[in-house]
Amino acid sequence: MLPFINLSDVVFNDVEDNGFYSSRRAQFSAAIGAKKLAYNLTELAPGRAQCPFHSHRAEEEMFFILEGEGELRYGDMTHRIKKHDVIACPTGGPDTAHQIINTGATTLRYLALSNARDIEVCEYPDSQKVGVFASAADAPRLRKIIHAEHDVDYYDRESLEAPPRAT
Repeated sequence: MLPFINLSDVVFNDVEDNGFYSSRRAQFSAAIGAKKLAYNLTELAPGRAQCPFHSHRAEEEMFFILEGEGELRYGDMTHRIKKHDVIACPTGGPDTAHQIINTGATTLRYLALSNARDIEVCEYPDSQKVGVFASAADAPRLRKIIHAEHDVDYYDRESLEAPPRAT
């Protein structure tokens, strides 16, 4: 295994066609031996975004714009972005929520880098959702997205009686 790859040789192994959320991503971290960082090359057609507006509680992301132009939604602001811009998206709540949208006339290409975490919680301010994601080599993958407005008490559906004891 080589510890590098040329971006012209990556394979787009995550292709989504979900209306506004349509993209092509080449996830190549494992192919070059990465253990604690995740890398991908993302391509967005004009008028598209890769994912909903969201924030992370565990993974920090960095984006490097290779080609094209667009908008970065970040917190309650919108910024124009273009070739060679470097974008930092630290962990946090709605104040660090982010989304890249191709508002240009050509394909927007960017390199994404994040610290890979086994457990992640994401918040989606536009749709009031929370996502919980966990993966480990020795356990089934957990992926749960819920509507945030449905708070329940910590003891909801729990018996307040001690469980029967074995005799």
